[in-house]
Amino acid sequence: MSVVIRAVGSALPARAVPNDDLPAALETSDEWIKSRTGIAQRYIASDDETTSSLAIAAARSALDSAGLKAEDIDGIIVATTTPDLTFPAVATMVQRELGVPAGTLAFDVQAVCAGFIYAVGVADGLLQAGRMRRAIVIGSETMTRILNWEDRTTCVLFGDGAGAVIMERDDSLDALTGVNPRGLIDLQMNADGNLIDILHTTGGPSSTQSVGRLYMAGKEVFRHAVEKMSGAVIQLLDAHGFTPDDVKWYVPHQANQRILAAVAARIGAPPERFISTVASHANTSAASVPLALHELEQSGELQRGDLMVMAGLGGGLAWGATLLRW
Repeated sequence: MSVVIRAVGSALPARAVPNDDLPAALETSDEWIKSRTGIAQRYIASDDETTSSLAIAAARSALDSAGLKAEDIDGIIVATTTPDLTFPAVATMVQRELGVPAGTLAFDVQAVCAGFIYAVGVADGLLQAGRMRRAIVIGSETMTRILNWEDRTTCVLFGDGAGAVIMERDDSLDALTGVNPRGLIDLQMNADGNLIDILHTTGGPSSTQSVGRLYMAGKEVFRHAVEKMSGAVIQLLDAHGFTPDDVKWYVPHQANQRILAAVAARIGAPPERFISTVASHANTSAASVPLALHELEQSGELQRGDLMVMAGLGGGLAWGATLLRW
């Protein structure tokens, strides 16, 4: 039995904001942002767009792509740092709006920009254990709601959006080999709480009775992102006897273009195999990997049997990677 990704979906807010439309008080420019990050625009949620509404739209997109109905789902996992409410989980809001039957497993995962990788890992374990048959795994964020819009070193980097995948058990076997050639091969999920201080928010319900604002020590985060994402990928490839050239597609967390280029160089992977949506989406935290995956799938270049890596790093620090065959 293998766990496979059956379908992908995504959703973006209605409003795209190019660099030139950012507040003049930031004293920045399109050229300054592009040259340092590769970002040309980001999507910013309006007052009536929320993390849950984006998650619901992405889930519907994935269900439509798979040709499935709400009653075909028995698990919902949402990776998010920016829930609508402190509780209940965004996943239960998705369940209600989609009409997924009562009794379905539904909960959120919080690992910031590594959240989708963690959510995929949790879903894989539950599916392998037979606790679920088919699940929607979603990364959804409204990161622009927790930015300090007076800090140009961070506020220009982030955007809002959601991506979703349908993961399911697949019992089919290859007639010649007797194994399923598709599915998740292996994954890593790691954390180092000693690095909390370099990427965090300045508040929370228990400490400040507020959500706080995002803080990031940019140079330190850059160094660890390159080191830890590339390290996780290399370890996965080495463990299964693959070389970087064997991987057809790398779908990393879309932090910024410099980080993507540095990770590719450190792995020794052809940069053209790294999917980048940074220019159009900016950094959407837990949504960035499934958004990039959906863009790849929609391009028509992703083919059955392609070897793929997904990777991410976020506050905590938390990081991870997934090796799979499409």
